[in-house]
Amino acid sequence: MKYENATVAEVKLAQSPHNLFISGVFLFNLLATPAVLALKIGMIGLLIPLLLSGLLIAYIYLRSRKTTTWFVDMHWKVAFARSKLLMLGYTISATLIFLAWLISISTKDHNMSHIIWTALTRVALMPTVIMVLVTCVMEFGAFAQAGKREVPDKLAAKFPPLAA
Repeated sequence: MKYENATVAEVKLAQSPHNLFISGVFLFNLLATPAVLALKIGMIGLLIPLLLSGLLIAYIYLRSRKTTTWFVDMHWKVAFARSKLLMLGYTISATLIFLAWLISISTKDHNMSHIIWTALTRVALMPTVIMVLVTCVMEFGAFAQAGKREVPDKLAAKFPPLAA
């Protein structure tokens, strides 16, 4: 839905949740996670980027519930919807890592256990990597949408703007 009533300042404010989300994803998921793996901190080290990303998602959630102008509020809601997709990727990866752990501890041979753990945990991280890429593309699109003073039709139907 095209929203012509948005001012230039509102457009910039509506783009900020998308900038924040994309910056957080790049910083926490695409830079911090490989750094943790390269530093050989171990799987527990993966909780650092996850925690930081979780804090960012919590901020986006809290801000999406705040009321300012309709146009800006809708874009915070869009950013939180994308955050939920990212959390789905985290959940799937966590479940797969748990299954990898169960499989690796059931193996009698220590070397085989280590091989299984390493292989399965790398595969388990793929849902998060895929969701990071998908949500980044979606957020870049939403950033452009905000610049064109547009709001997704589904969201505009669910939360119609107040008549001026």
